[in-house]
Amino acid sequence: MSGCRVCGGPVHEFADFGRQPLSDAFVDPGGTGDEFLFRLAVGRCARCRMVQLTEPVPRERMFRYDYPYRSSQSARMRRHFDRTARTLLAGLPARDPFVVEIGCNDGGLMPAVDAAGVRSLGVDPSVLAAKAAADRGLRVRTEFFDAGTAAAVRAAEGPADLIYSANTISHIDDLASVFAGVDRLLAPAGRFVFEDPYLGDVLSQSAFDQVIDEHFYLFAVGPVRDAARRFGFDLVDVEPLPVHGGEMRFTVARPGRYRPTPAVGAALAREDATGLTGAPALRGLAAGAERVRAELPALLRRLRAGGRVVAGYGATAKSATVTNYCGIGPELVAFVCDSTPGKQGLLTPGSRIPVRPPEAFADPYPDYAVLFAWNHAEEIMAKERGFRAAGGRWIRYVPDVRVV
Repeated sequence: MSGCRVCGGPVHEFADFGRQPLSDAFVDPGGTGDEFLFRLAVGRCARCRMVQLTEPVPRERMFRYDYPYRSSQSARMRRHFDRTARTLLAGLPARDPFVVEIGCNDGGLMPAVDAAGVRSLGVDPSVLAAKAAADRGLRVRTEFFDAGTAAAVRAAEGPADLIYSANTISHIDDLASVFAGVDRLLAPAGRFVFEDPYLGDVLSQSAFDQVIDEHFYLFAVGPVRDAARRFGFDLVDVEPLPVHGGEMRFTVARPGRYRPTPAVGAALAREDATGLTGAPALRGLAAGAERVRAELPALLRRLRAGGRVVAGYGATAKSATVTNYCGIGPELVAFVCDSTPGKQGLLTPGSRIPVRPPEAFADPYPDYAVLFAWNHAEEIMAKERGFRAAGGRWIRYVPDVRVV
């Protein structure tokens, strides 16, 4: 049991995934072999019901100079950001609006914002990701977002009409510092919009691999509403999103500026009716993880014993939880293909599976492929039709282990 990072209440652990490496710290095959390890366990605050990791990892270790993830690699996410920009920009003031993106990575929303002629600025602590954004002609401050950063941005640029963040706010254990920065920077009628993995989708799919070092929180509408109030804001809208295995977009604003939409009340009612943040639902996630840990390695061992070649597809952060929790290494999965150049030629964290470029997938095709990037299944399967045509089979483990 530990203290809640939002309200200080007691956090009761409900799942332990053991000692884990940093999910995006890929290993040089010629390196020393030393890796930072931590205990990956998740719990629920008995007071505010926020689901969170019990042991935060220092942010400087996770979002370091060479952080490899690039949001622009996915065509689906590029389309998502384009649609999001059209929706959010429609609500901005007509005169010189200003948009700030927290955790912009190599671009995120900003290319679409800039294309619309709207002034934008990104904030991201990873040097190489920020450089990739700058190389695309985008403006980025290379630092963590907090009250100090927000004050500097406001002094230089003026208040922000929209502060946006995708898959970043749930990564930051110190939510108070984020909201303090938003309070400094946001215009009186501005909106803070963030989208992150939704606890409801995680539980309904038994997607235990959404528990990683970077996902400090698994947000639900009720706890986010209460956290926003605690930090001086109102939750005024929510919208479920089909990206990254199921997310929720939260919109918060200064108190009294906007009337909460009916979607907020409906989501709160659903969560209460289903007991989303209750102990039985959360224990179900742990039970699902235990089933996968028993069934997935057993399937892989049978295939390997029969002489089958098994590869992986997507050296994702989520795959680190699966491979290390389930004890899956190169003896079961020969290699994993990934489109991110910064991961290729390295070994996956902890499990030490070689990472190869997508071109290696067909040279020759394996017999089976574990779809670690299951949240991009439609995009990947459309791209790799040749694999199925050659007799290849996909192995999926969300919500259960199966061959498709």
